[in-house]
Amino acid sequence: MIRTLRTAVRIGRRRPRGVDLSHPARSPLGSAVVNCAVYRDGQRQQGDLPAADAIRRVREGRPAVPAQGSGGRSRPPGFVWIGLHEPAYEEFADVAELFGLHPLAVANALQAHQRPKVERYAADTLFAVFKTVRYVGNDRSTATSEIVETGEIMAFVGPDFVITIRHGGHGSLGPVREELEERAELLTHGPAAVLYAIADHVVDDYLAVTDAVQDDIDAVESEVFAPAPQGRAPRRFGRADRSAPSVSSAPPDGSDRSARSGHIGRAGRTDEVERIYQLKRELLELKRAVAPLERPLHALATQPSRLVDEDVRAYLRHVADRLTRVAEQVTSFDDLLNSILQAGLAQVTVAQNEDLRRISAWVAINAVPTMVCGLYGMNFDHMPELGWSYGYPVALASLVALCVLLHRAFRRSGWL
Repeated sequence: MIRTLRTAVRIGRRRPRGVDLSHPARSPLGSAVVNCAVYRDGQRQQGDLPAADAIRRVREGRPAVPAQGSGGRSRPPGFVWIGLHEPAYEEFADVAELFGLHPLAVANALQAHQRPKVERYAADTLFAVFKTVRYVGNDRSTATSEIVETGEIMAFVGPDFVITIRHGGHGSLGPVREELEERAELLTHGPAAVLYAIADHVVDDYLAVTDAVQDDIDAVESEVFAPAPQGRAPRRFGRADRSAPSVSSAPPDGSDRSARSGHIGRAGRTDEVERIYQLKRELLELKRAVAPLERPLHALATQPSRLVDEDVRAYLRHVADRLTRVAEQVTSFDDLLNSILQAGLAQVTVAQNEDLRRISAWVAINAVPTMVCGLYGMNFDHMPELGWSYGYPVALASLVALCVLLHRAFRRSGWL
């Protein structure tokens, strides 16, 4: 019930999703350009313009106005926000030249799989890289299936422009743009407000994914420490099954020992260990997205900057605090998985020892008739029992009695 309530709360607090603007077919501006809009005084201006016309419209506008909390520095009254999705070099070259972007930052932006970071080029341009994550809920997971899917968002932030580049099939910024356009007061802070909205959107996804991963860790922990009845297949990751496993009560005579040993045998426990390793691998992917961003985002939220005024830094501090909470959760998940993994490996070892004891007991039982039959099979001439009329039934009865006694002794000691 606790997991069900947690899932319901998480679904309830998700932000509403608008139209997905990431698909190239929705953009009249080119195959890679998703959207290009001019914002002035917190309001989106009418018309879809090419990048050159949009920035010219901004820079030919009214004179700059003072920025609050910026020590008297000024900012333009408007800016242009250009959104792209996996552009080719030829498509992005003109945009990079138009805005004077640094060649190294351009090369990083066009290549996916960059480390999360915030870099400053010259005095008026920031280049930020965010790793986006999405939880993939599989009904059945395999050793190669993914639980956490990653993508990237790159952002160039200048005094009067924001250029966002998205890599991957998720993490669309269309809903972020729509939500930000409804908050005109925040949008008046210029490109820094867009940077905050992107960071807030990415960290929101981190929190959702960590909640989902925690459910998976709870499910694996329940399986490892609470064996299920015989014949029940191990549960897989995904949202299709979040219920806790049932535990059957064992009769006092130990008659279900074979059922329990069948469940905690090598096959079942090895499968659980493999899924723990899978979770650790996906958790490492999440850690690579969260940990490198923590320090640069904190610096951006606390250090004065020409591009980020005091009001926006207050919002960024809130995002940085939530990112720190995510990083701490990921670290605690890793420690917990290490403990579960050790417990799972210990149970595999116990199951193997039980199998070895069972095999050894049967070998000892079979050794009695093997020894007796081997002794009388040596064909000596003077063996008194060979001429006795009751020799055969007595020998057979003795073998059966010894085997039964050994079987009862091993069963009483728990080896069978």
